[in-house]
Amino acid sequence: MFEQQTCLITGGTGSWGHELTRKLLNLSQPPKEIRIFSRNEYAQVQMQRAFPADAPLSFVIGDVRDGNALMEACKGVDYVFHLAALKHVPICEKQPLEALKTNVTGTKNVIQASIANKVKKVIDVSTDKAVDPINFYGMTKAIGEKLILHANHDSEFTKFVCIRGGNVLGTNGSVVPLFKQQIQTTGRLQLTDRRMTRFFLTVSEAIDLLLTAAEVALGGETFVMKMKSCKIEDLANVMAKQLSQKRVPITEIGVRPGEKLHEVLVSRQEALHTYVYSDQYYVILPTHGFEDLQEVYRHYQPATFVEYDSNAGLLKKPAIEAMLRTGGFLS
Repeated sequence: MFEQQTCLITGGTGSWGHELTRKLLNLSQPPKEIRIFSRNEYAQVQMQRAFPADAPLSFVIGDVRDGNALMEACKGVDYVFHLAALKHVPICEKQPLEALKTNVTGTKNVIQASIANKVKKVIDVSTDKAVDPINFYGMTKAIGEKLILHANHDSEFTKFVCIRGGNVLGTNGSVVPLFKQQIQTTGRLQLTDRRMTRFFLTVSEAIDLLLTAAEVALGGETFVMKMKSCKIEDLANVMAKQLSQKRVPITEIGVRPGEKLHEVLVSRQEALHTYVYSDQYYVILPTHGFEDLQEVYRHYQPATFVEYDSNAGLLKKPAIEAMLRTGGFLS
């Protein structure tokens, strides 16, 4: 699929970008060029050193807020993976205009540059926090999803699709490295609320979802992975037991601004238009305006849940330990 193709990865120097680049390079028929577009010069230098010198990578300094920079970066590109975003909930709450510039204006710029350069497909990475959002980060990502899906009406050539992920284990902003640091440095753990639950997936699983959407999406879909979820308190207890010889006190500090107790990957309204794509993925269809898409997917099995939230099917502690051990987070 990607043979002799050029891929652009916005925000490509993060954990997702590294893993996506590795998987693209390891394909039997890898792209002829992978462009890493980001604004962090140091991160680009570090990433360049992490890959073989002969890898078909090119690094482009730029910000998705800059439409002209994106327009130039998209020249000759076949696939755009839109990973760039401000993601930390408290930061987006404190500086909402900055989140708006990156997550909404930046997404608009990706759309315009992709259409103008006749990109074949744009795959946008969204989040469970975009579903029934209560924080500014989630609101910007929800708007970004709407812009991406609507862009299918603005171009007869370029196709646009979204994926939604949960918390990716071990990445920047993940609670797992934070808990590990607290255990090893202070011998204590801080929880916002003992009732809190979250979806979790590995970065490899996240990239597999991204590549699946790139390959099979027709334009207009939102792909969602069937994810594991657990209580954050259980996660903390497992990590404390495995990473410390001593008892680790756990205290509650209160829910931070914009945080939910439970995350939702598919809302009640969306569940009515959600189908089982495979044993790994669900696909959410737009409610209107995509009659051809509806016709294609009407033969798939409808989802049976009323809502897909993180408070159902929770992992027990042994399964949480296995998940963390497999990911290498208990060493």
